[in-house]
Amino acid sequence: MLTLPEPCVVVLVGPGAAGKSTWAQTHFAADRIVSSDRLRALVGAGEDDITASADAFAVLDTVVAQRLRRRLTTVIDTLGLDAQRRAGWVAAAKAHGLPCVAIAFDTPPAQCRARNRARATKRIPADVLTQQLRAWAATRDALPSEGFDAVHLETPARTVPEAFVAAAEAHHRQRDDPARLGFGLHIGRFQGVDVRASAEEAEEAGFDAIYVMDHFRQIPQLGRAWEDFLESYTTLAYLAACTTKVRLGALVTGVTYRNVAHLGKIVATLDVLSGGRAVCGLGLAWFKEEHVAYGWPFPDVGDRYALLEDALRVLPLLWGKGSPRFEGRTLTVPEALCYPRPVQERVPIIVGGNGERRTLRLAATYADAANVMGDLATVRRKAEVLRGYNPDTRLTHLGTALVAADDRHLSELVERGRGRRSREAYAKEVNAGTVADHIGRFRQLADAGVREAMVRLPDPACMAPMAEVMAAFR
Repeated sequence: MLTLPEPCVVVLVGPGAAGKSTWAQTHFAADRIVSSDRLRALVGAGEDDITASADAFAVLDTVVAQRLRRRLTTVIDTLGLDAQRRAGWVAAAKAHGLPCVAIAFDTPPAQCRARNRARATKRIPADVLTQQLRAWAATRDALPSEGFDAVHLETPARTVPEAFVAAAEAHHRQRDDPARLGFGLHIGRFQGVDVRASAEEAEEAGFDAIYVMDHFRQIPQLGRAWEDFLESYTTLAYLAACTTKVRLGALVTGVTYRNVAHLGKIVATLDVLSGGRAVCGLGLAWFKEEHVAYGWPFPDVGDRYALLEDALRVLPLLWGKGSPRFEGRTLTVPEALCYPRPVQERVPIIVGGNGERRTLRLAATYADAANVMGDLATVRRKAEVLRGYNPDTRLTHLGTALVAADDRHLSELVERGRGRRSREAYAKEVNAGTVADHIGRFRQLADAGVREAMVRLPDPACMAPMAEVMAAFR
């Protein structure tokens, strides 16, 4: 199976009756195919109205140009035997930063002629087909030098977001030489969500942890401010009673939202009530509008980093023995006292954020793990920086995963979730892929140094396929 990056431009090249239209309709949705035959029917008397060819190609060029400008996957279904037109499509794709591949249909001449004779409509005149077949050999030999990103002979194909293009090899590697990877479910939306049912289903599916966002209104990246949004630690306490095995934490707690000593008491209580399953995520806090809406101070970034460092230093004191005094750059805690103490000897601390100079350094100095976001190249870079500070600090990753059982299921989920967004943009945003795709992607993350993957599932139907993904890493 040929895997093509999404979005891309696919140029079909071959003589008449070589199978181009059948191939396109088999592997791509109709709204992604720009067909000269269909455009002849639009501007002329029918698909076989040769007199309408010039007008049809004029419309085709306009449609292709507009689709490429919008970065939409486009399959150009024509003969493709005109070198000048091919050059134009390659140039247009490059101008918009889209990969452009040619699919060559090297169908034997006798087979093309037999197919043509069997047609009830759109039969190509025999002499015209002979001319096309003669031109094909030269065209086929010229394709590799015309600037296409790749030239492939006719083969089954599918498109995937860039994150999955190289996932097939990693999937095979995971099958043959399995790596271990932990998984946490990240709940970032509560509108219409049954959190108890979601938590129970996640635990049954095999998630190691459940994390919630620490905000007081929905963030603009995920929804609207007036959506239902539950307070994080109240929710985590409720989930402690609904579950028995998963670790529980906020990913991540905004350090400006609460008195830090009080936060230590909250996390210790969660650990006691959950039987030792609390995780303490900490971050700089970034959502200024939320602070303004609630009347909270929003210090500048330097002061917030100082507060974060003080929190990282004082929290283990609060969870430890005795009641030592703490004097930090921004905090003074006369008695770091917290009883009952947490069940765990050390409550794991995760620092969230991608900053290399300060955030990752703080994580490496004081925390058990750093949580980062981004694509594979970004993760590799963050892992390298983190190792330079402290090779023992674990790396975790937060991302979205639209996981489907197979390509048909995937198309259904993408269509259901994309709203007014293009299929391509939504698929990239949510990392839309099959079980096999995601096994490969998570193996790549594991190879990059990730030890736990926190995932948002944008559709409830993703839970069962995600269970299959996680099972591959046990």
